Amino acid sequence: MKISGLSISLLVALSVSLFPSQAQKNLSLEDAIQQGLQNHYSIQVAKKREKQALNDNTLGNAGFLPTITGNFNKNYTISGLDQEFFGGLRAPLVQSGVNSNSSNTGVAMIWTLYDGKGMFVLRDRFKELQNLGAKQTEATIENLIALISASYYDIIRQDLRVNNFRKGLEISNDRLKLAKDRFEVGQGSKVDFYSAQVDYNEDKALLLAQEQSFLSTKINFNTLLVREHMLDFDVVSSIELLPKLKLEELKNQALQQNPNLISALLNKKVADLDIKNLQSQQQPVIDLVAGYNYNTVNNGAGFGVSKGSSDVMNYGLRASINIFDGSNQKRRIQNAKINAEIADLQVADLKNNLVSNIEKAYVNYENALNLINLETENYGIAKQNIDIAFDRFKVGIATSYELREVQRNAVAAETRLIEAKFAAKTAEIELIRLSGNLL
Repeated sequence: MKISGLSISLLVALSVSLFPSQAQKNLSLEDAIQQGLQNHYSIQVAKKREKQALNDNTLGNAGFLPTITGNFNKNYTISGLDQEFFGGLRAPLVQSGVNSNSSNTGVAMIWTLYDGKGMFVLRDRFKELQNLGAKQTEATIENLIALISASYYDIIRQDLRVNNFRKGLEISNDRLKLAKDRFEVGQGSKVDFYSAQVDYNEDKALLLAQEQSFLSTKINFNTLLVREHMLDFDVVSSIELLPKLKLEELKNQALQQNPNLISALLNKKVADLDIKNLQSQQQPVIDLVAGYNYNTVNNGAGFGVSKGSSDVMNYGLRASINIFDGSNQKRRIQNAKINAEIADLQVADLKNNLVSNIEKAYVNYENALNLINLETENYGIAKQNIDIAFDRFKVGIATSYELREVQRNAVAAETRLIEAKFAAKTAEIELIRLSGNLL
């Protein structure tokens, strides 16, 4: 009976055909991270927001510098006149279409000398907002690095699973050839031959599905790096773990350098400064004011000043204080204090969740490490069983069913080992991210 389906060589050709336009090359995790940090839109957005915070952190924005405004006015009038004068001192004046014009040019300056130290509070506030923007960028970078790293190791996991299923298919192929030869020479049954063929086709379908999953994962990874979706690449074929992490060290580091926690602390500082800024507005404001004005007039009416100009310079101090505004300022201060209390609670909540997440991730990490040891032993035994069972099958001692079960156990054991290594690696990445050590 003819065997249907794609051969292993055809599977390889299928994977290559999905990426026809790009040469395949090795891609290290470090290179992937660099490309992601350069290209990903979230990093670009975070850096632009950080730049906005930097632009806001100036002495002028805090109110330390004077404001100077200039103005220029030019007015034209067309008048009609019908005037009689007392005592007949002059003849009546009757005119129409009388053109007159005047201009005013001036410069005014206001420089706040004292505002209850509000300008100093604003200066500190803008500085903390700049620090907050930098820390939020750092958090975005760390999150992206963690995502790229986990996705990279997912590709390795998918690749290892492909190799595992391919080895299983090779065993099925050898078994099928042996069953076919036995059947053709009359030493084996047709049932064994058909069973071997069905198992081979089943393993081939599993390999096809895994190949598809592997290629889809690579396309998603290219999308994450914001590069050509169909760009092909190779990755390393193993998942290596760091020396075992220590729980207490991770928790201490997280409470000191986790970027999200530091951002929450900076938000608390900003909330405290908002209170001080509103309280400073209850104090008197003293401004230095100065100005210069130049005026001209050109009167076509025939009486009064015909032409003239004048210039005036003025300077002085101006003081103002909010005496009563419907208790709105008091209300704003009370709300600012509530916001500060909320920020304090958010810091405490974040610390609590941070420690909890580290402890949960560490449990997953330790469980995965234990599973690696167990599944490594199981896989070693399963590989030995494959060799023994296949030799027994060749000489007719083991049945086709027994060989198939041993084969399934071997594939399943290696699959569990791959999954345990991947789980340990993703937990490791998450622990490093939570502790603030990715950068």
